[in-house]
Amino acid sequence: MNPVTDTATGSTDSTGIPRFTGAAAPYGGGDPYADYRTADFPFTGFADLADRRLGAGVVAANDEFFAERENLLTPRPAEFDPEHFGHKGKVMDGWETRRRRGASADRPHPTADDHDWALVRLGAPGVIRGIVVDTAHFRGNHPQAVSVEAASVPGSPSPEELLGPGTEWTTLVPRTAVGGHAANGFAVDAERRFTHLRLNQHPDGGVARLRVYGEVAPDPTWLDALGTFDLVALENGGGVEDVSDRFYSPPAHTIQPGRSRKMDDGWETRRRRDRGNDWIRYRLVEQAEIRAVEIDTAYLKGNSAGWAALSVRDGEDGAWTEFLPRTRLQPDTNHRFVLPAPAVGTHVRIDVYPDGGISRLRLFGHLTEEGTKRLTSRHQELGG
Repeated sequence: MNPVTDTATGSTDSTGIPRFTGAAAPYGGGDPYADYRTADFPFTGFADLADRRLGAGVVAANDEFFAERENLLTPRPAEFDPEHFGHKGKVMDGWETRRRRGASADRPHPTADDHDWALVRLGAPGVIRGIVVDTAHFRGNHPQAVSVEAASVPGSPSPEELLGPGTEWTTLVPRTAVGGHAANGFAVDAERRFTHLRLNQHPDGGVARLRVYGEVAPDPTWLDALGTFDLVALENGGGVEDVSDRFYSPPAHTIQPGRSRKMDDGWETRRRRDRGNDWIRYRLVEQAEIRAVEIDTAYLKGNSAGWAALSVRDGEDGAWTEFLPRTRLQPDTNHRFVLPAPAVGTHVRIDVYPDGGISRLRLFGHLTEEGTKRLTSRHQELGG
């Protein structure tokens, strides 16, 4: 492992989040992630609201001379090719700005207020619980500090509107020193619904990835207009609460938008060697009536679940009631079921037998009157 200089590994902030500062050692060959600094952040179990698969995008940046702003939201980890150079210099998998300079030879350094920025549209508006500003492979060309602001703006505002005087920005992460080649994590405590972020790097430099973890807070007016919709979809406010096994791929993949496009874009468990079974427990957007179900095993050909059953409960302490009995699944197939009677509740569990995987679960229906009332109240509490 390469030595790391000027690190703060082991130090924490007031919330107990590890902090990293300073540059990493120059790349010395071998695994570029060998000396990468990271930690287990407590908020990464939430959905990434800035996931491009949800429709997120980097809508503008003041500078992207060395590396494009769009790289910030690439789902996979940043890659590093030490031999890849272009006409502007080293090609980096991230967002990198040019070096800032002062006003004159007598004042060659940037001022304390000089900084670069990028505007990010969240894929799903929501309550932000944590942010990771990842400087992977930016070892000596990372920003000295970063700050993050958030805004709640309805519709589809242009960059000019977001930067205009009519937009109110809330500071989520004050200007904070960060480390190079590190996952810089920040817990957020702002009980509000946000739609856009502004990532600032002081005074310049490069950031590989931005992750924005939180809870989706859907617009009840939109869901009401849809009528029947997917009650467990991440983009509509559904979520995974717990799972028996996440060995090969995470259960949250099953409620991502669209169909799976490859095997690891679904949920797959390790092979069971006991007499048990695997399962996922979901939280619906709110209390709802489920009327139709899709269980998709796309791209899971020799490792799809053999059978599946669905149960529903109402409330955190409600009893589980089976509404789709154990049913044979076919590999690489989308299975559709129209329920003879609606299943009413707030939570759903899928049990698969004995193991294997599914790529997507869709639960179609509509909110109950009580579910609509509670979701509308929560939306108003969050400033929606």
